[in-house]
Amino acid sequence: MRPLQEHEKKIIRGVEQRRDPAREDCFEVVQLHSGLMDFTGMGDASMRQRLHRHMHNEMQNLEITAQTLLDFPEADWDLRLQMARQCWDESRHTRLVHRRLEAHGGHKGEFPVMNYEWGVVCLMDSLEGRLTLQNRTFEAGEMDLFRQLMRTWTEAGDPETAEMLDGVLADEVAHVRFGNRWLKRASKANPRVLLKIAQAITHLRKVTAALAPDPGEKNAAGVELTGWKHVETNTNVEDRELAEFDREEIAELLRREGLGQLAAGAASDAAGVD
Repeated sequence: MRPLQEHEKKIIRGVEQRRDPAREDCFEVVQLHSGLMDFTGMGDASMRQRLHRHMHNEMQNLEITAQTLLDFPEADWDLRLQMARQCWDESRHTRLVHRRLEAHGGHKGEFPVMNYEWGVVCLMDSLEGRLTLQNRTFEAGEMDLFRQLMRTWTEAGDPETAEMLDGVLADEVAHVRFGNRWLKRASKANPRVLLKIAQAITHLRKVTAALAPDPGEKNAAGVELTGWKHVETNTNVEDRELAEFDREEIAELLRREGLGQLAAGAASDAAGVD
């Protein structure tokens, strides 16, 4: 991969990311989570915003994979074929979510968007770093999220969206699995691959810390960001096993999840919250 030029980068709160990809004029692109319009609950506006954000995330996944194919033409043919298939999947996902958005009376460009995943993943100058962040981290996180969102949408009276998410989840498992297989094979052949994986995770943590909201900060919908998550996500053990995460990796995720729940419970007790 050729080194990125300065005009291909951006600096947000002191950390480097890749410059935003092109967007249609209808989209308002923001650089911080405070510029987004995440709502609590499952009201009409919240449903549209959730679908709009999901649609844009699928667009980013397509762009990230396509950019990686372009940036690393020397990659193994089998891997390039898997990534080309992923591009097709992400394109199809985008169209599927857009249809659900329109079914709810929404339209593209209705809410602000943020190119967070693109900016972090596509800054990586190694194929190992790209697959670590996109496939093993972001898409694996989506596997955890989608399993819960299927219940959320069903309970909100929209089984069609829940069914759509079920199909998308099956594709995400395949994307994470081929990333896992390639990285494990590459690290066995060359232990230095582990260093590139660690460097990618370190940069992700740096960006995440820099973009973390300040105490009391609210988003564009007036929802306080500190201590609030779009959805409380639990580890999707079944699908992570299908995606070929090791038992030790899953056990570590469950351990961290348990520590997070204990910390949240302690904070609630201290605040006198039921």
